[in-house]
Amino acid sequence: MTDALIIKIMRESLMTIMIVSAPMLGVGMFVGLVVSIFQTTTSIQEQTLTFVPKIIAIFAAMIIFGSWMIRTLVNYTNNIFMLIEKVGIG
Repeated sequence: MTDALIIKIMRESLMTIMIVSAPMLGVGMFVGLVVSIFQTTTSIQEQTLTFVPKIIAIFAAMIIFGSWMIRTLVNYTNNIFMLIEKVGIG
């Protein structure tokens, strides 16, 4: 196993993590922005107001994007197993 192969595997794993987590992070950030704008316009200074909408939105994003996330992770895992098989043979 060469250094280039290890770097390629690490790069692919980091990219997979970023791609899979992006929908939840984006939804959480958008909901936080909307709640912050609402708090600013209504002069509500409650710090805990953002938690419940963010949690609900992130769970909804997990339900909506869940199958795609699982499919992406399964494809990555299959690629890793095939790579292990190739390295073990060679």
